[in-house]
Amino acid sequence: MKLAVFLELIEAKAKTASVFPFLLGSLYAFYTYGKLNLIALSIYFIAMLLFNCFVDAWDNYNDFHHAHDVEDYKVNTNIIGREKIPEKTMVRLLGFLFFTSFALGLVVAWMTGWPVFWIGLGCYAVGIFYSGGPHPLSRLPFGEVLSGVTMGFLIVLLSVFINVSEQFSWDFTTIQRIFEVSLPSVLLIANLMLANNTSDLEEDRRNHRYTLVHYIGKKHAVTLWVVAVISAYVFLLHAALVGITPILMVGNLFTIPFVYLLMKPYVLEQKKQTTFLASVKILALLSFTQVLFFLLGIILR
Repeated sequence: MKLAVFLELIEAKAKTASVFPFLLGSLYAFYTYGKLNLIALSIYFIAMLLFNCFVDAWDNYNDFHHAHDVEDYKVNTNIIGREKIPEKTMVRLLGFLFFTSFALGLVVAWMTGWPVFWIGLGCYAVGIFYSGGPHPLSRLPFGEVLSGVTMGFLIVLLSVFINVSEQFSWDFTTIQRIFEVSLPSVLLIANLMLANNTSDLEEDRRNHRYTLVHYIGKKHAVTLWVVAVISAYVFLLHAALVGITPILMVGNLFTIPFVYLLMKPYVLEQKKQTTFLASVKILALLSFTQVLFFLLGIILR
């Protein structure tokens, strides 16, 4: 398998959806508790990244096998059919990604505590059944919420716990503060899925995938997408002003003009090949600036 094919199969362009929440959780742990568990954190990062690769490859694998639009989607659109990737190659790759990730996850749970195992198990269940099983979650109207919460919140939560497991307290205030830190990521990751499903509405219907956009329509889906972007800024600002994150996080407001320019083409027309990239770029930009201003806030403190 060529590298370019592999990177498309695992959807490498969307890996910011897991890498930046991981960094955000680690920075919050250091900012709030003053410590990092670098060995456990490094193993967790590899496990998380491998599982994220598995989920995207698994999604492509199931979409290929469950496609009803055989003549077009299965042959020309899905990467497995388009690049004629052998079945054995896919099975071996999926097995390697899943079992290596799971084994590393067990190591992290042994090092830091069983909450990692149980939360991780929930993430694995969402990842497997997102596109697998008789009723895949991706074909139902709550895929956006599940992807946002799993990748945007639970990755942050695990990153915090792994770093400070001995000091971590499972009380409402602790979880609420971590959730507020993660909310921009939750919204923007959900938006990525929402934009994808809005752009693929007709194709999804031909393949019997009835996502949220199918029920609310493109117009309301675009409105929801815009509201989510605005809300991400609101939560960023609030967390900084109440002291949950460094006050320098208000610097993210300087990205508004750039995000506005990215939003305009997508609001006018929702196309997978062109304007869908707006969601990817907005997620990447705001995720990067969140991490940058958080890091600067820690250094300057």
